[in-house]
Amino acid sequence: MAVASIAAPMDRFASVAIEPAKTSIYIGNVTMTMPTFRRAGARYESSYVAKVFPYFFYNERGSLGIEFSDEQLARLEKGERVEFKGEARNDAGEDRRVEGHATPSDAVSGKIKVRVFVSKKIELIFNTTYRFAPAAN
Repeated sequence: MAVASIAAPMDRFASVAIEPAKTSIYIGNVTMTMPTFRRAGARYESSYVAKVFPYFFYNERGSLGIEFSDEQLARLEKGERVEFKGEARNDAGEDRRVEGHATPSDAVSGKIKVRVFVSKKIELIFNTTYRFAPAAN
């Protein structure tokens, strides 16, 4: 029974929705959209689509994973800003380092800043919001 009581509180963080985000680049912009992230262990996973305007030939899609422990979730729930790291891999097999922080507005939502390192010289910064949702029964 103790295991169930420990697991149940973290169940409310089973998935997180991230609103689409947009950032400016030289003479254009990049819009990134992601379906709802699902938690597996201490990691959130989803896919992404990045659309580059007007340079559509740089558009890409791939997968994205963010490391986020129970301790980090507890800190977020208490109202503390939390740093995180992760990685993305586009469909062409290119890896992207991901870093950022989440700043809660309340126990289940807030603002998120994500840095995607496209190359050694190119870093995209996205500011958007997040909202946690419990696992569907």
